[in-house]
Amino acid sequence: MALAGLDHVVIAVTDLDRAARAWAALGFTLSPRGVHSAHMGTINHTLMLGPDYIELLGVVQPTDGNRPTRAFLERNGEGIERLAVRTTDAAADAAAARAGGIAAIGPVAFSRPVERADGKRLDAAFSVFYWPDEARVAEMRLFACQHHTPGAVWLPELQRHDNGARRILRLERAVGDPESAARGLAGLLGIAPRRIGADDDGRWRIATAPGRADIDFIEPTAALDEGAARLVLASDDLTTIRRDAWRGNGVALVFEPERR
Repeated sequence: MALAGLDHVVIAVTDLDRAARAWAALGFTLSPRGVHSAHMGTINHTLMLGPDYIELLGVVQPTDGNRPTRAFLERNGEGIERLAVRTTDAAADAAAARAGGIAAIGPVAFSRPVERADGKRLDAAFSVFYWPDEARVAEMRLFACQHHTPGAVWLPELQRHDNGARRILRLERAVGDPESAARGLAGLLGIAPRRIGADDDGRWRIATAPGRADIDFIEPTAALDEGAARLVLASDDLTTIRRDAWRGNGVALVFEPERR
């Protein structure tokens, strides 16, 4: 596969309105609420960054399409339910995954309307394929997204955040066996993992692409219990960087300067 890094993370929430207020209070600009097709039965807000974004996802009615999300919420409560990686050719990468023994589903093409603040309407078009549900790693499912109309998704007015957020630097997940989890996800992505830090640090990293977010599996700590996740975002605002970690919707959120 020729994947091009982490595209976005999906945070499943039980109350989308409450989650949106919390993230807005942190200084994020949120997209208008998106309503997915009836068979999906879900709604969302996105927090658009530079090359990637965060999606807050809620369920409005039970459907077969949102069964895995509902099951995740029942097992774990709110948290990072899915990882989306970028593909520039969904059909070719899905075929490559199947050739490698992964039962990839799709690709599936779809679009959604986008209303801009000035009243203009755009259409955002995508093609996606999915890894099978049972292939999830540390409770996170995986899919790949090809953006046919990135200009309709990364709108300039949605990328300006009062907290200076620019991109996802890394996603950290605390697990009992970081090496096993890293190798499991790396095998699905076709990216070799590597150990980071001291020999007893227990941190294993998947570098998804140059300039894109890393995915780290770490041993549980006093600050991050087993199964917990932390998102580390780059910010250019010193006040934001000095904030204590925020915890909500099943994730811890911290900001760091981006080392260039």
